[in-house]
Amino acid sequence: MGNKLSFILSRGPAYTRAMDHATPARFLAAHETTALAPLLPRAAPRDACAVRLHRQLPPPRAGLRISVIIPAKDEVANLPATLAALAAQTDLAGQPLPVDSYEVIVLANNCLDDTAGLVRRHARQFPWLVLHVAELCLPGEYAHVGRARRLLMDEACARLEWVGQPTGIIASTDADTRVAPTWLAAIQAEITAGADAVGGRILTEAEELAQAGLSALQRLQARDAAYRLLCARLEDLLDPAAADPWPRHHQHFGASLALTAQAYRRVGGLPEVRFLEDEALCQQLRRHDLTLRHSPHVRVLTSARRDGRVEVGLSWQLREWLRLSQQQREPLVDNPVQLARQWQLRRQLRACWANAPGAETDAVLTRLGLPAAEVLAQMSACATFGQLWEWMLAHSPSLRLSSVPLCEALLVLPRLIRTNAAASGRAAGAA
Repeated sequence: MGNKLSFILSRGPAYTRAMDHATPARFLAAHETTALAPLLPRAAPRDACAVRLHRQLPPPRAGLRISVIIPAKDEVANLPATLAALAAQTDLAGQPLPVDSYEVIVLANNCLDDTAGLVRRHARQFPWLVLHVAELCLPGEYAHVGRARRLLMDEACARLEWVGQPTGIIASTDADTRVAPTWLAAIQAEITAGADAVGGRILTEAEELAQAGLSALQRLQARDAAYRLLCARLEDLLDPAAADPWPRHHQHFGASLALTAQAYRRVGGLPEVRFLEDEALCQQLRRHDLTLRHSPHVRVLTSARRDGRVEVGLSWQLREWLRLSQQQREPLVDNPVQLARQWQLRRQLRACWANAPGAETDAVLTRLGLPAAEVLAQMSACATFGQLWEWMLAHSPSLRLSSVPLCEALLVLPRLIRTNAAASGRAAGAA
């Protein structure tokens, strides 16, 4: 799939339209993030790369509760700050976390610099931090972040199970990211409260953009964040999720993403795609009706560099925003009015799926614009609501989204929020 997708991305009008839209989530909606993860049975045989990774790591300590994974390619410049932040983790009261409760595993993959040597030196610098490093040269078409992160998460999952912690946490971050002092403690708190997975708030180094004279790019990034946070608020009003209540945010990316080993097994592991593997994993979680908490208490600070290590990610997004700002063009985003309709229909369909009292099944079927018999057959065939909703998104004409300029969306969203907050009796929350 990787070679075929690379060819598609390298040419053609579909690629041009995707670039104009300049938002990875939409760009990949019908491509890489739809990939299914390979099955990950408890006794899965290890391939050669997985075996080499496993053999370079010591056995897990008995007190292990969280395994932090970091894929790294030529990251000598950024890793010191990343590792220092992980060495300074505290609980929510500001006390150091128990020494053996978490570990950090760095995979130096396809490096031309001394990334691995740097990690070893930092292991001596922070003797209280359980820090491991492995080195791999991933071959050809497998030399991408999806493969590296999959290898790490598989190994982390197995280590947690080895010490009898199926609800232990696999926590992912990136080599150019500094986690907050309570990053791990806040993740633990959300998992303890019932979440299967946690997406943390990812902030970027604004000073980097300012120093580079990219104030226009900084403003565009802030407006995009405002759009997505307003969308999260509107979604909460129209289809609230008990496991992901407001206040929440919109991010669930590899720089700050965690889930239990149990949830990781259930979804079959991380889909092994060239990029946006984090989006693909979260799609798997939704497909299995697992809960994903977008916690404002879980925070990291990541680099605003535009020469990132992946084909599509934050660095790609920043480059696209810069291109649009230089051309004085407005980014396109999903139409908020259509999003609102989509979320309303999702709430109504979920009520029908659950046979909730008062669910208006006939009316919902009419609004979906599909033959009733076809929809009812899918409702019977799907094992989870996530599977049903995924099918609806692919087939219902009522759920299709068009694009509007970002400036237009930012005018429409506050009005939609006020209207729906008033209708639900939650005007104070919208303010």
